Amino acid sequence: MRRDIPPLAEVRRITEKKRDAWWTVLLVDPVATPLVRFTAMRTNITPNQITWGAFLMGLGSAACFAFGDWQWLVLGAVIYHVSFVLDCMDGKVARLTGQGSVFGAWLDFVFDRIRVMVCGVALMGGQYGRTGDTFYIWLALAVVGLDTLRYINSLEIFKIRHTMRKQIKTRMRAARRAQNEAELAFMEDLLRDNPQADIEQDLQKARGEAPYTVPAQPGAEAVAGTGAGSGAGAGGAGEALSAAAPKAQVIDLHQEFRRKFPLYLRARSFLLRHRIRAHLISGIEFQMGVFMIGPLFDAVMPATIVSGALLLVFELAIIYKLLLSTRDFTRTIDSFEEERVATTV
Repeated sequence: MRRDIPPLAEVRRITEKKRDAWWTVLLVDPVATPLVRFTAMRTNITPNQITWGAFLMGLGSAACFAFGDWQWLVLGAVIYHVSFVLDCMDGKVARLTGQGSVFGAWLDFVFDRIRVMVCGVALMGGQYGRTGDTFYIWLALAVVGLDTLRYINSLEIFKIRHTMRKQIKTRMRAARRAQNEAELAFMEDLLRDNPQADIEQDLQKARGEAPYTVPAQPGAEAVAGTGAGSGAGAGGAGEALSAAAPKAQVIDLHQEFRRKFPLYLRARSFLLRHRIRAHLISGIEFQMGVFMIGPLFDAVMPATIVSGALLLVFELAIIYKLLLSTRDFTRTIDSFEEERVATTV
């Protein structure tokens, strides 16, 4: 028995993500985190072994789905959720024990995609055998396609955002070398780490009031944003942070989106304070709609259609948000060029 494993409250702090899917926060973490502590204290199981266990449980769920009858659907749904709990545990154990690896991350991702594909084909194949309705064959293709689309889209958006940040940082380093500019921070990071400040800051910006300081995380800095792509905000405890910290220029790549949708900001702030990300229907909720809610209520077809439609709506919203972000990016780059020209005149 290991005695270096901290109490449960500390295990939660170490292992649980700052932002996660609402299904995970509400229905998985309350079970998975205590199991992670127990597993780390009393066994020598590695994260990769847990990943294999989650994958094999997923295959067991697919076998149940293939029979088609409601009793087997219920059993398959329960096994699928157990598989998902194990899938969440592997990363937590890795963070708690320091056993994480690049190969483990790859294995987890690949097994997740295979599990969804096999379970989707088995579930819809079982319903096709049960009803003879060929629409289930198209649903199988839709489940696999939507899951693939979700993760490809997520990866590409991450790469684009990384590229935009990299270009802005490159321009800022050049400006600092020439003009001894302040440090750089991104509004998105500041708001994520300071959700309490979201409403006041964003709503004031949305109303077009004067800019003001943004609360920075300890060790970071913030001042009133300048230039077309920058923005700022503060309130309450955030003012004490910004007053005590050095100054930094804040780049806001979601300024236009927040200005267009100010009512969204209140809900976003509430969710962030409870560790729930604003992307309410992601790949996780899609899977649970298809492989848990549908089978449990013997409503595979309507649950799959609704889950798929909601996933598409949220993916399109993310793409639209990215489009507005690229406009803020262009304005920010243009502002750097204008400042460079102004200083050389």
